Amino acid sequence: MLTAIAIAEAIRQLQPRVFTLENVPRYQNSQSFAIILNTLELEGYLVDYSVVNMADFGLPQARRRLILVGSRGFRVAIPAHRKPIGWYEAIAHLIPTMTDSQLLPKQRQALEKFLAGNAPTPLLIERLGGRTQSKYKPGHLPCNTILRSHFTDHKGCNRSKFADIWLPDGTVKSLSIAGAAILQGFPGWYDFPNETATAGSIIGYSVPPSFASQLFMSAQSIAM
Repeated sequence: MLTAIAIAEAIRQLQPRVFTLENVPRYQNSQSFAIILNTLELEGYLVDYSVVNMADFGLPQARRRLILVGSRGFRVAIPAHRKPIGWYEAIAHLIPTMTDSQLLPKQRQALEKFLAGNAPTPLLIERLGGRTQSKYKPGHLPCNTILRSHFTDHKGCNRSKFADIWLPDGTVKSLSIAGAAILQGFPGWYDFPNETATAGSIIGYSVPPSFASQLFMSAQSIAM
C-alpha cells in the first residue's frame, strides 16, 4: 500500500497527461488500487480499466492482466483487438537453433493423452507439473502464461530447462530464453542477461512490450 500512496502523490504532484497501470487481475480488488483510482478521479482524469487477455492484442500467449488508463482532457481507450497468433508461428524460425531435449515422464503422459484424440501437431509442453500432468498447448494456440517461477527452482536457482517443444517428426527442443521472450512480446534484438533466473524474472514480470507499444502509440495519436 505504501507504493500506491507514493504513486498517488506522484500523480498529484506531476499531473501527467496520461497514466497507465498493469497488474494481476485480483489487484483491482485491493486497497492499493482503490487509492490510485480515487486519486485519478479526484484529479479530474478520465479513467478506463478492465481485465484483458494479451492474446487478444496479437501476443502469442494467453496472459490475463488488469490494465488501467487515465488521461486528462481527452480519453485514451485500451487498444482494439488484433488477430490472435499461435505460439508456433511466433517462434518457428528459432526452433532449429534451440537445444535438443528429452521429455520427462509426465510430459510424455501429456503427449500421449493429446495424441490419443488429436492429429500430431507441434506442442509446447511445460516441464513443471508437480503432482499433476504437465500443461501443454498445440501450436495454433497462444501458449500458457509465462511466469517468473518457470525459470527458477524452489531454491531460487537457475533452471536449465523450463519447457520443451515436441514436433510431429519426434524432435524435442528445449524452449530458449530468446523464444520465451518473443512469446512475451519482446523484439528479437533485445539482449537478456546470461543467468536464466534473471532473464526469466525480466520476462515473467514484464508488461508485454508489444502491448505497451500499442497502448502508448494509441495515447500519443490522441494526445497530439
